[in-house]
Amino acid sequence: MADFKIYTPENAPEGSKELLQGFQDKLGFNANLFGLMAGAPAALKTYPAINGVFEQTTFSAEEKQLILIAVSVENECKFCVAAHSTIAKGQTALGDDNVAALRENRDLPDAKLNALARFTRKVTATRGNQSEADLQAFLDTGYTEENVLEVMIGVALKTFTNYINHLIDTPVNDEFAAESWDPAQKQAA
Repeated sequence: MADFKIYTPENAPEGSKELLQGFQDKLGFNANLFGLMAGAPAALKTYPAINGVFEQTTFSAEEKQLILIAVSVENECKFCVAAHSTIAKGQTALGDDNVAALRENRDLPDAKLNALARFTRKVTATRGNQSEADLQAFLDTGYTEENVLEVMIGVALKTFTNYINHLIDTPVNDEFAAESWDPAQKQAA
């Protein structure tokens, strides 16, 4: 496998230095995913562009992290499951039980959150080829057509980073290590 470099703001290509420094300032450390993406300034710029749009959706902070974890589990991305589990537990009220259920591909106790997780997983697994029944089940729990389209933004964001992590085998940062995850933890849906 190719040996991709994990850049820092000091040694990154000129087009990535400022953005990578901004990520490091916000997080307090150099996330390996962003350090790898810095090798292609356009790739590094893609993350905040899509994430910025995702942040504008009507979902709560908990629902956003739920979507990002559900996609990452479905795509079996070790780095993103660890990173977003850490974020969900430290910065949202999603809770340990819900995060554990997402990581293990189990039902969540809250019916509406469970519907969001289930819909997100199915969209990811079927590459958007939902059945009418799956779509209607999601809408029947109180989510809207707007929410359907907003889920697609989260799926796009995480598919982008999940695939980078698969291709490059991004090492999990020490800051996310407590939430390390292995696809073997995922139960059959």
